[in-house]
Amino acid sequence: MKLASVRPVALLLSRELAITALLLLGVSLVVFVVLYLSPGDPFSLLLEGQMVTAVAREGMRQALGVPRAWYTQYLLWLGNMLQGNFGTSIRTGLPVLNEIVRVGINTLYLTIGSMLVTLLVAVPIALSSARRGTTLLNWPFTMFAYVVSALPVFWLGYIVIYIFMHTFGLFPILFRFSRDQELGWLYFLLPIFVLGIGNGTISEVVRFLREEMGRVLAEDYIRTARAKGASIWAHSFKEGFLIPITEIIASKIPFILGGAVVVEQVFNWPGMGRMAWQAAQDRDYPVIMGIAIAAAILVRFGTLLQRVVYIMVNPRSS
Repeated sequence: MKLASVRPVALLLSRELAITALLLLGVSLVVFVVLYLSPGDPFSLLLEGQMVTAVAREGMRQALGVPRAWYTQYLLWLGNMLQGNFGTSIRTGLPVLNEIVRVGINTLYLTIGSMLVTLLVAVPIALSSARRGTTLLNWPFTMFAYVVSALPVFWLGYIVIYIFMHTFGLFPILFRFSRDQELGWLYFLLPIFVLGIGNGTISEVVRFLREEMGRVLAEDYIRTARAKGASIWAHSFKEGFLIPITEIIASKIPFILGGAVVVEQVFNWPGMGRMAWQAAQDRDYPVIMGIAIAAAILVRFGTLLQRVVYIMVNPRSS
Protein backbone atom coordinates (compact mmCIF):
# COMPACT_ATOMS: atom_id res chain seq x y z
CA MET A 1 0.00 0.00 0.00
CA LYS A 2 1.32 3.41 -0.97
CA LEU A 3 2.22 5.99 1.69
CA ALA A 4 -0.19 8.46 0.10
CA SER A 5 -3.11 6.14 0.91
CA VAL A 6 -1.83 5.13 4.37
CA ARG A 7 -1.53 8.64 5.78
CA PRO A 8 -5.18 9.66 5.27
CA VAL A 9 -6.30 6.39 6.88
CA ALA A 10 -3.98 6.98 9.87
CA LEU A 11 -5.31 10.52 10.34
CA LEU A 12 -8.86 9.26 10.05
CA LEU A 13 -8.30 6.52 12.63
CA SER A 14 -6.74 8.89 15.17
CA ARG A 15 -9.62 11.36 14.79
CA GLU A 16 -12.32 8.70 14.87
CA LEU A 17 -10.84 6.94 17.90
CA ALA A 18 -10.98 10.19 19.86
CA ILE A 19 -14.62 10.64 18.83
CA THR A 20 -15.30 7.02 19.78
CA ALA A 21 -13.95 7.59 23.30
CA LEU A 22 -16.27 10.58 23.79
CA LEU A 23 -19.19 8.65 22.29
CA LEU A 24 -18.70 5.70 24.66
CA LEU A 25 -18.46 8.09 27.59
CA GLY A 26 -21.75 9.71 26.60
CA VAL A 27 -23.47 6.35 26.04
CA SER A 28 -22.33 5.03 29.42
CA LEU A 29 -23.52 8.18 31.21
CA VAL A 30 -26.95 8.19 29.56
CA VAL A 31 -27.53 4.46 30.16
CA PHE A 32 -26.39 4.77 33.78
CA VAL A 33 -28.73 7.69 34.49
CA VAL A 34 -31.67 5.89 32.84
CA LEU A 35 -31.02 2.78 34.94
CA TYR A 36 -30.69 4.86 38.10
CA LEU A 37 -34.00 6.65 37.46
CA SER A 38 -35.89 3.51 36.41
CA PRO A 39 -38.23 1.86 38.95
CA GLY A 40 -36.90 -1.09 40.92
CA ASP A 41 -33.38 -1.88 42.02
CA PRO A 42 -31.04 -4.89 42.07
CA PHE A 43 -31.08 -5.09 45.85
CA SER A 44 -34.65 -6.41 45.77
CA LEU A 45 -33.40 -9.27 43.60
CA LEU A 46 -30.69 -10.13 46.10
CA LEU A 47 -33.31 -10.13 48.87
CA GLU A 48 -35.67 -12.38 46.91
CA GLY A 49 -37.60 -14.67 49.23
CA GLN A 50 -37.12 -12.33 52.18
CA MET A 51 -39.10 -9.43 53.53
CA VAL A 52 -37.99 -6.60 51.22
CA THR A 53 -38.04 -3.35 53.17
CA ALA A 54 -36.22 -0.05 52.86
CA VAL A 55 -34.06 -1.02 55.84
CA ALA A 56 -33.14 -4.36 54.26
CA ARG A 57 -32.25 -2.74 50.94
CA GLU A 58 -30.13 -0.12 52.71
CA GLY A 59 -28.32 -2.85 54.62
CA MET A 60 -27.62 -4.73 51.39
CA ARG A 61 -26.34 -1.53 49.80
CA GLN A 62 -23.93 -0.93 52.66
CA ALA A 63 -22.82 -4.58 52.67
CA LEU A 64 -21.93 -4.34 48.96
CA GLY A 65 -20.22 -0.97 49.42
CA VAL A 66 -22.44 0.80 46.87
CA PRO A 67 -22.47 4.59 47.35
CA ARG A 68 -25.84 6.31 47.61
CA ALA A 69 -25.13 9.22 45.21
CA TRP A 70 -25.58 8.25 41.55
CA TYR A 71 -22.58 10.26 40.34
CA THR A 72 -20.34 8.54 42.86
CA GLN A 73 -21.59 5.17 41.63
CA TYR A 74 -20.97 6.20 38.03
CA LEU A 75 -17.44 7.49 38.66
CA LEU A 76 -16.62 4.30 40.57
CA TRP A 77 -17.93 2.16 37.69
CA LEU A 78 -16.12 4.30 35.10
CA GLY A 79 -12.82 4.01 36.94
CA ASN A 80 -13.13 0.24 37.15
CA MET A 81 -14.19 0.00 33.51
CA LEU A 82 -11.14 1.92 32.34
CA GLN A 83 -9.06 -0.73 34.12
CA GLY A 84 -10.90 -3.53 32.30
CA ASN A 85 -13.21 -4.37 35.19
CA PHE A 86 -16.88 -4.20 34.14
CA GLY A 87 -18.08 -5.42 37.51
CA THR A 88 -19.77 -8.62 38.61
CA SER A 89 -23.17 -9.90 37.52
CA ILE A 90 -25.71 -9.56 40.32
CA ARG A 91 -27.60 -12.65 39.15
CA THR A 92 -24.72 -15.07 38.48
CA GLY A 93 -21.86 -13.56 40.48
CA LEU A 94 -19.53 -13.95 37.47
CA PRO A 95 -17.35 -11.21 35.93
CA VAL A 96 -19.38 -9.23 33.41
CA LEU A 97 -16.55 -8.93 30.86
CA ASN A 98 -16.02 -12.70 30.71
CA GLU A 99 -19.74 -13.28 30.29
CA ILE A 100 -20.02 -10.71 27.49
CA VAL A 101 -17.04 -12.20 25.64
CA ARG A 102 -18.52 -15.70 25.97
CA VAL A 103 -21.94 -14.80 24.55
CA GLY A 104 -20.65 -12.01 22.30
CA ILE A 105 -19.03 -14.57 20.00
CA ASN A 106 -22.42 -16.19 19.45
CA THR A 107 -23.98 -12.81 18.66
CA LEU A 108 -21.19 -12.11 16.15
CA TYR A 109 -21.94 -15.44 14.44
CA LEU A 110 -25.59 -14.47 14.25
CA THR A 111 -25.17 -10.87 13.04
CA ILE A 112 -22.34 -11.46 10.55
CA GLY A 113 -24.06 -14.55 9.18
CA SER A 114 -27.33 -12.65 8.78
CA MET A 115 -25.52 -9.84 6.94
CA LEU A 116 -24.12 -12.39 4.50
CA VAL A 117 -27.60 -13.85 3.93
CA THR A 118 -28.99 -10.36 3.33
CA LEU A 119 -26.25 -9.54 0.82
CA LEU A 120 -26.58 -12.89 -0.98
CA VAL A 121 -30.25 -12.12 -1.57
CA ALA A 122 -30.16 -8.36 -2.15
CA VAL A 123 -26.97 -7.80 -4.17
CA PRO A 124 -27.87 -9.93 -7.23
CA ILE A 125 -31.33 -8.34 -7.38
CA ALA A 126 -29.91 -4.81 -7.13
CA LEU A 127 -27.16 -5.36 -9.71
CA SER A 128 -29.56 -6.99 -12.16
CA SER A 129 -32.05 -4.13 -11.80
CA ALA A 130 -29.32 -1.49 -12.20
CA ARG A 131 -27.85 -3.16 -15.28
CA ARG A 132 -31.00 -4.24 -17.14
CA GLY A 133 -33.74 -2.13 -15.55
CA THR A 134 -37.08 -3.55 -14.48
CA THR A 135 -37.73 -6.71 -16.50
CA LEU A 136 -40.12 -9.65 -16.22
CA LEU A 137 -37.22 -11.68 -14.81
CA ASN A 138 -36.05 -9.43 -11.95
CA TRP A 139 -39.40 -7.79 -11.09
CA PRO A 140 -40.70 -10.79 -9.04
CA PHE A 141 -37.41 -10.94 -7.10
CA THR A 142 -37.62 -7.21 -6.36
CA MET A 143 -41.16 -7.64 -5.06
CA PHE A 144 -39.98 -10.59 -2.98
CA ALA A 145 -37.30 -8.39 -1.39
CA TYR A 146 -39.87 -5.76 -0.40
CA VAL A 147 -42.35 -8.33 0.94
CA VAL A 148 -39.88 -10.19 3.16
CA SER A 149 -38.54 -6.89 4.49
CA ALA A 150 -42.04 -6.11 5.78
CA LEU A 151 -42.34 -9.38 7.73
CA PRO A 152 -41.84 -9.09 11.51
CA VAL A 153 -38.74 -11.06 12.45
CA PHE A 154 -40.39 -12.74 15.46
CA TRP A 155 -43.32 -13.91 13.29
CA LEU A 156 -40.95 -15.29 10.67
CA GLY A 157 -38.99 -17.08 13.38
CA TYR A 158 -42.08 -18.79 14.79
CA ILE A 159 -43.22 -19.76 11.28
CA VAL A 160 -39.84 -21.40 10.60
CA ILE A 161 -39.99 -23.25 13.93
CA TYR A 162 -43.53 -24.44 13.19
CA ILE A 163 -42.61 -25.69 9.71
CA PHE A 164 -39.54 -27.59 10.83
CA MET A 165 -41.19 -29.03 13.95
CA HIS A 166 -44.61 -30.05 12.62
CA THR A 167 -43.80 -30.70 8.96
CA PHE A 168 -40.32 -32.21 9.06
CA GLY A 169 -39.97 -33.04 12.76
CA LEU A 170 -36.43 -31.70 12.76
CA PHE A 171 -36.56 -28.89 15.26
CA PRO A 172 -36.43 -29.31 19.04
CA ILE A 173 -38.80 -27.34 21.28
CA LEU A 174 -35.87 -25.60 22.95
CA PHE A 175 -32.89 -24.60 20.86
CA ARG A 176 -29.58 -25.92 22.17
CA PHE A 177 -26.46 -24.25 20.83
CA SER A 178 -24.41 -27.36 20.09
CA ARG A 179 -22.63 -28.27 16.89
CA ASP A 180 -22.06 -31.84 18.09
CA GLN A 181 -25.70 -32.90 18.05
CA GLU A 182 -27.34 -34.48 15.05
CA LEU A 183 -28.38 -31.84 12.51
CA GLY A 184 -26.60 -29.26 14.67
CA TRP A 185 -25.65 -27.33 11.55
CA LEU A 186 -29.34 -26.87 10.77
CA TYR A 187 -30.14 -25.50 14.22
CA PHE A 188 -27.14 -23.22 13.82
CA LEU A 189 -28.14 -21.84 10.41
CA LEU A 190 -31.89 -21.35 10.87
CA PRO A 191 -31.65 -18.32 13.23
CA ILE A 192 -29.05 -16.78 10.91
CA PHE A 193 -31.38 -17.28 7.94
CA VAL A 194 -34.38 -15.80 9.80
CA LEU A 195 -32.48 -12.69 10.89
CA GLY A 196 -30.91 -12.27 7.44
CA ILE A 197 -34.30 -12.42 5.72
CA GLY A 198 -36.43 -10.66 8.32
CA ASN A 199 -34.27 -7.79 9.55
CA GLY A 200 -35.94 -5.32 7.18
CA THR A 201 -32.66 -4.55 5.41
CA ILE A 202 -33.01 -6.44 2.12
CA SER A 203 -35.31 -3.91 0.46
CA GLU A 204 -33.13 -0.98 1.51
CA VAL A 205 -29.98 -2.67 0.21
CA VAL A 206 -31.73 -3.36 -3.09
CA ARG A 207 -33.03 0.19 -3.46
CA PHE A 208 -29.85 1.97 -2.36
CA LEU A 209 -27.42 -0.21 -4.31
CA ARG A 210 -29.60 -0.13 -7.43
CA GLU A 211 -29.73 3.67 -7.37
CA GLU A 212 -26.00 4.10 -6.74
CA MET A 213 -24.96 1.54 -9.34
CA GLY A 214 -27.40 2.99 -11.85
CA ARG A 215 -25.98 6.48 -11.26
CA VAL A 216 -22.41 5.26 -11.75
CA LEU A 217 -23.27 3.30 -14.91
CA ALA A 218 -24.62 6.53 -16.39
CA GLU A 219 -21.34 8.41 -15.82
CA ASP A 220 -19.26 9.50 -18.81
CA TYR A 221 -16.20 7.47 -17.84
CA ILE A 222 -18.30 4.29 -17.77
CA ARG A 223 -19.66 4.99 -21.25
CA THR A 224 -16.09 5.60 -22.41
CA ALA A 225 -14.95 2.30 -20.88
CA ARG A 226 -17.86 0.50 -22.53
CA ALA A 227 -16.96 2.02 -25.89
CA LYS A 228 -13.37 0.83 -25.49
CA GLY A 229 -14.52 -2.68 -24.63
CA ALA A 230 -13.11 -2.48 -21.07
CA SER A 231 -14.63 -4.21 -18.08
CA ILE A 232 -17.62 -2.21 -16.81
CA TRP A 233 -17.55 -4.02 -13.46
CA ALA A 234 -13.89 -3.17 -12.84
CA HIS A 235 -14.50 0.53 -13.50
CA SER A 236 -17.72 0.77 -11.46
CA PHE A 237 -16.79 -1.54 -8.55
CA LYS A 238 -15.41 1.02 -6.08
CA GLU A 239 -17.88 3.87 -6.52
CA GLY A 240 -20.91 1.86 -7.55
CA PHE A 241 -20.62 -1.15 -5.25
CA LEU A 242 -17.93 -1.04 -2.55
CA ILE A 243 -18.75 2.38 -1.08
CA PRO A 244 -22.57 1.98 -1.17
CA ILE A 245 -22.51 -1.53 0.30
CA THR A 246 -20.27 -0.56 3.23
CA GLU A 247 -22.35 2.54 3.84
CA ILE A 248 -25.67 0.69 3.99
CA ILE A 249 -24.24 -2.08 6.18
CA ALA A 250 -22.79 0.43 8.64
CA SER A 251 -26.12 2.25 8.87
CA LYS A 252 -28.05 -0.98 9.46
CA ILE A 253 -25.91 -2.49 12.22
CA PRO A 254 -28.12 -1.04 15.02
CA PHE A 255 -31.24 -2.51 13.39
CA ILE A 256 -29.58 -5.91 12.96
CA LEU A 257 -28.52 -5.90 16.62
CA GLY A 258 -32.08 -5.02 17.59
CA GLY A 259 -33.40 -7.89 15.50
CA ALA A 260 -30.82 -10.19 17.07
CA VAL A 261 -32.42 -9.60 20.48
CA VAL A 262 -35.74 -10.92 19.17
CA VAL A 263 -34.22 -13.85 17.26
CA GLU A 264 -32.15 -14.91 20.24
CA GLN A 265 -35.30 -15.01 22.36
CA VAL A 266 -37.30 -16.95 19.77
CA PHE A 267 -34.59 -19.55 19.11
CA ASN A 268 -33.14 -19.59 22.64
CA TRP A 269 -29.82 -18.47 21.13
CA PRO A 270 -27.24 -17.77 23.88
CA GLY A 271 -26.09 -14.32 22.78
CA MET A 272 -25.83 -10.77 24.07
CA GLY A 273 -29.43 -9.95 23.15
CA ARG A 274 -30.83 -12.77 25.25
CA MET A 275 -28.47 -11.87 28.08
CA ALA A 276 -29.59 -8.23 27.91
CA TRP A 277 -33.25 -9.31 28.04
CA GLN A 278 -32.61 -11.43 31.13
CA ALA A 279 -30.49 -8.70 32.74
CA ALA A 280 -33.27 -6.15 32.24
CA GLN A 281 -35.75 -8.45 33.96
CA ASP A 282 -33.34 -9.08 36.85
CA ARG A 283 -32.24 -5.43 37.17
CA ASP A 284 -28.69 -6.71 36.64
CA TYR A 285 -27.23 -3.24 36.07
CA PRO A 286 -23.54 -4.22 35.60
CA VAL A 287 -24.50 -6.59 32.78
CA ILE A 288 -26.75 -3.99 31.13
CA MET A 289 -23.96 -1.40 31.26
CA GLY A 290 -21.44 -3.84 29.80
CA ILE A 291 -23.74 -4.88 26.97
CA ALA A 292 -24.57 -1.24 26.17
CA ILE A 293 -20.86 -0.46 25.82
CA ALA A 294 -20.26 -3.58 23.71
CA ALA A 295 -23.17 -2.72 21.39
CA ALA A 296 -21.93 0.88 21.03
CA ILE A 297 -18.48 -0.41 20.11
CA LEU A 298 -19.94 -2.70 17.42
CA VAL A 299 -21.99 0.13 15.92
CA ARG A 300 -19.05 2.49 16.00
CA PHE A 301 -16.79 -0.13 14.44
CA GLY A 302 -19.18 -0.46 11.50
CA THR A 303 -19.19 3.30 10.96
CA LEU A 304 -15.40 3.44 11.23
CA LEU A 305 -15.03 0.61 8.70
CA GLN A 306 -17.22 2.49 6.26
CA ARG A 307 -15.13 5.64 6.68
CA VAL A 308 -11.87 3.74 6.19
CA VAL A 309 -13.13 2.16 2.97
CA TYR A 310 -14.25 5.56 1.67
CA ILE A 311 -10.91 7.18 2.46
CA MET A 312 -8.97 4.33 0.83
CA VAL A 313 -11.04 4.70 -2.33
CA ASN A 314 -10.89 8.50 -2.31
CA PRO A 315 -7.96 9.79 -0.17
CA ARG A 316 -8.72 13.43 -1.05
CA SER A 317 -11.95 13.30 0.94
CA SER A 318 -10.12 12.97 4.29
